[in-house]
Amino acid sequence: MRVYKTAEIRNVAVVGHGASGKTSLVDALAFVAGTSKRHGSVKEGTALTDYTPDEIERKYSINLALGVAEWMNTKVNLIDTPGYLDFTGEALAGVWAADGALVVVSATGGVEVGTEKVWDYGEQRGVPRMFFVSLMDKEHADFEKVYRQIKQLLTPKVIPVEIPVGEGQEFHGIINLFSQKCHLYKKGTKAGEYEEVDVPGEFRARFEQYSKELIERIAETDDTLLERYLGGEEIGRDEAIAAMKAGMLRGELFPLFCGAAELTYGTRALLSKLVELMPAPHERPPVEGAKWGSAERVTLQVDDAKPFVAQVFKTISEPHVGDVTYFRTYAGIVKNGQEVWNAPREAAEKLNHLCVAIGKERSEIGELHAGDIGVVAKLRDTHTNDSLSTREFPFVLPKIPFPEPIITVAVEVKQRGEEDKLSTGLHKLSEEDPTFHHEYNAELGQTLIRGLGERHLEIVVGRLARKFGVHALVTKPKVAYRETLKGRAEGQGKHKKQTGGRGQYGDCWIRVAPLPRGSGFVFEDKIVGGVIPRSYIPAVEKGIVEAAQRGPVAGYPVVDFKVELYDGSYHDVDSNEQSFKMAGILAFRNVTPNARPTLLEPIMEVEVWTPEEYLGAVMGDLSARRGHILGTDPAGRLTTVKALVPEAELDRYATNLHSITHGRGTYRQKFHLYQEVPPEVAHKVTEARKKELQEAKAS
Repeated sequence: MRVYKTAEIRNVAVVGHGASGKTSLVDALAFVAGTSKRHGSVKEGTALTDYTPDEIERKYSINLALGVAEWMNTKVNLIDTPGYLDFTGEALAGVWAADGALVVVSATGGVEVGTEKVWDYGEQRGVPRMFFVSLMDKEHADFEKVYRQIKQLLTPKVIPVEIPVGEGQEFHGIINLFSQKCHLYKKGTKAGEYEEVDVPGEFRARFEQYSKELIERIAETDDTLLERYLGGEEIGRDEAIAAMKAGMLRGELFPLFCGAAELTYGTRALLSKLVELMPAPHERPPVEGAKWGSAERVTLQVDDAKPFVAQVFKTISEPHVGDVTYFRTYAGIVKNGQEVWNAPREAAEKLNHLCVAIGKERSEIGELHAGDIGVVAKLRDTHTNDSLSTREFPFVLPKIPFPEPIITVAVEVKQRGEEDKLSTGLHKLSEEDPTFHHEYNAELGQTLIRGLGERHLEIVVGRLARKFGVHALVTKPKVAYRETLKGRAEGQGKHKKQTGGRGQYGDCWIRVAPLPRGSGFVFEDKIVGGVIPRSYIPAVEKGIVEAAQRGPVAGYPVVDFKVELYDGSYHDVDSNEQSFKMAGILAFRNVTPNARPTLLEPIMEVEVWTPEEYLGAVMGDLSARRGHILGTDPAGRLTTVKALVPEAELDRYATNLHSITHGRGTYRQKFHLYQEVPPEVAHKVTEARKKELQEAKAS
């Protein structure tokens, strides 16, 4: 592949809901352009950008991947992204690395939850977008219905540039409103070839209606054109395309195309419009960032003459290769073998074997110009979201705002001795995927993994086995309960041991009392007259703190209480720190059962975003989870519900919310406070905890 200059590059993220035909479209575009030599198929596991074992087996995209189409002396970098919500981090990264987005909508499924999600990503990023109604050859395909849905659910600024000739099995052509010609396809066409004819008579009225709408909408974006149009003057094709491109850059127009990727129908016209309508990198607004170590914001124009700046938007680990890094350049020319600088990590990296990726194939290239996308293997200290630059101009770009994980499960190894391999594997996978987090929680004694959905975590566990040879079991995460005291009590702790020779003696009297929630532990020394020597008093406190780690109700840590040490006795010879520590432990164990101990549970502050039609169901479900609804607020297309819900009731909530709202609801949670557990729930928790402690003791 030749080296392309900035003006000859288009970076397009191909986004949409799962199963809308994105991967088939990328495959067809690369094949029709001649960049890919084989027209692959998702069903057969031969699609250009679905090449990992996980994707071939499941027949849907999991990872962001690159295809390239060389067309009209232009290199179109096609960033194929997954459509399922569990992998939206990949879609977001794709939109961030691109200068425009092609939103693929199924002619049978229409606008779905994934379409709305990626549309919002495009809005956040402010990139020009085009729509492509795919699967026009499938049964129940309905172009008009999809057009109405886009208008109603996404944007009223959508405007068809093509209309289909026939639908479903009858789909055999496309009328191009710019050229005012009809493209008729012959069955069995290999690369989207067509016969250009005049618009057939039966489609004339529809064509004229859409053609008039198109020219009116384009003219409305430019005062000069509008004046000419209203004066009855005809607007030429080239003028119309230039005005549409300008309108797209301003977010005033979103053109709509259609086709059938498996048959390659509509691919040639789409390729031409991607080149003509999508912006080259330098036509987008400058990027904002900062010189490392300086708070001052700096804008950076996409330009070969500037110092090199790039951002890593994807890292993938490959067997026998190691980490493969995908990066988008924003300024400067970078050459094969060049040393670059990762300022925040203070690491120099050498870009050996600089490549361009087309699916799983990578071809080495001499240099990349500003705005292009490159791939390099075996960088030591660079990961997703890192910026690369030169030492002389250490520039850092804003990070891609990846979504936070919403579902947590625990994992444990099937075979003892694999704990280190599990830890290594999880660390590598979290470096690849910023939406996947993991931690070992010492209190719970569990390794917790967090992701965007059950499917996401299922893939992670599968990769642990395939890549790292660790077979992990998924279990329910435990809840970090607490205990506290509701009453006052007092009593003695006496440790006396005589074993011949020097013995052990410690004796203390304590009073315990509750404190307000969140106060922690307070220890008060009320000893008078030296009944316990000063040097032993800290040992009593240590003993109480240690004993408080296993409370009297169910063995959970005790919080928010006060202890007064008010009396005791000692022995001149047998007393020591250890004896008084034991006395403190015994005092705590003897006294707290009489201080009305109770179980506390963590309460989470939950925010749910849902369409209005599911509001009642969402609120009812939260109430059924012992939730307390705080209120609702309209938030654009969605309504926000705020509630306080016990953490124990939120296990797999993401899956349930997805089901209730047909995938359109999202939520986030954060810790709010600890609250007393209702008696009937406390009984169940206590019984389960006793069983757990017995099993732990037995093993």
